[in-house]
Amino acid sequence: MVVAPPKHFMAPSDAHEVAASMEVARHKLEEVRSPMASPGTPLEARVTDKFAFAFDIDGVLIRGGKVIPEALDAFKMLNGENGYGIKVPYIFVTNGGGKTEQERCLQLSRQLQIEVSPGQFICGHTPMREMAEKYHAVLVVGGEGEKCRQVAKGYGFEDVITPGDIIKDNSDTTPFRKLTEDEYKNSRSRNFNEVEIEAIFVFADSRDWASDQQIILDLLMSKNGHLGTRSENFDEGPPVFFSHNDVVWSTSHELTRIGMGALRVSLEAMYKAVTGKDLKTTAFGKPQIGTFQFATRLLQRWRKDTHGIDSPPDTVYFVGDTPESDIRGTNEFNKEAENSWYSILVRTGLFREGTTPRFSPRATVDNVLEAVKHGMTREYRNALRKAAIESSSAVESIEE
Repeated sequence: MVVAPPKHFMAPSDAHEVAASMEVARHKLEEVRSPMASPGTPLEARVTDKFAFAFDIDGVLIRGGKVIPEALDAFKMLNGENGYGIKVPYIFVTNGGGKTEQERCLQLSRQLQIEVSPGQFICGHTPMREMAEKYHAVLVVGGEGEKCRQVAKGYGFEDVITPGDIIKDNSDTTPFRKLTEDEYKNSRSRNFNEVEIEAIFVFADSRDWASDQQIILDLLMSKNGHLGTRSENFDEGPPVFFSHNDVVWSTSHELTRIGMGALRVSLEAMYKAVTGKDLKTTAFGKPQIGTFQFATRLLQRWRKDTHGIDSPPDTVYFVGDTPESDIRGTNEFNKEAENSWYSILVRTGLFREGTTPRFSPRATVDNVLEAVKHGMTREYRNALRKAAIESSSAVESIEE
């Protein structure tokens, strides 16, 4: 249960007692309008099975590598420092990537001063691990150094190729980019005349758009993923997958910066200009329904393995800063999910005062702490209303 109303809420002995109970419920509903005024930490907080939270990271918890101050108090509240005597399960769903989930969790644990497990964490590219059995030799693009190769190898991809490998084999591939000494050392020597690249995965933001797009375009126009070849109809190249589709994102800069979605748009436009054909690409991450389905499975496993709760929560509160991905994805998934997914937009990221989001959240709040308060207060009110309705039904039964 989210709350534990007094026993007489649930088992009234007569009409007078029921009326008194309903009056108590009414007063409590007034009190929870500011429920965190005197939180107090219970000695033994129970883990609620009724609801859970899911959080975006950039613009919600972190901005420009720095913790948004209210995030620390938000997680204290979720971990039991609240007036309700409960702990609330939560997961993290970010479109960011370029590192292993383990590395991201260690970093986030230090920043938020809590323990974050890979079992409650989804990067934009995390769902790609389910494709490792389908593709053997793959090109992985983006990120810093060799980190994305390491991520892909960790997912089970057997033959992972980077743009650096291709440039090392043929330096004329990208006439305006030369590998640094470290890049040349870390890149693998290959004879690409003998390699068939079966798929292209953009794991993280590109550090060099021109060279990465040139290599991707070469493969898309190739015969069955063989570099140095050209398809007559430009329809034999490998598929290309992006870990997310955010065109802009929130950083330490006062204005938004372009992200992977912009690279996707650019690549599609360039392919159209060169071949005269439309390029079909696939994006993971938010707002894709598949990512929310993956998050549902992750949350259910986390609740079972960590808290012994072998059932989905009635409500998942998704807290994000991007209407086009966080809010849109939550709202659309809510239409087909078996439980309720409730979208909350915070003003600490991409939100701009005076604008109307294209995709409307169920609630808009100042920061993540207010988002947590909003969800917990809503749950408490609903529980009290339910108790009052049950008490009212008991009164009617007695009067009859």
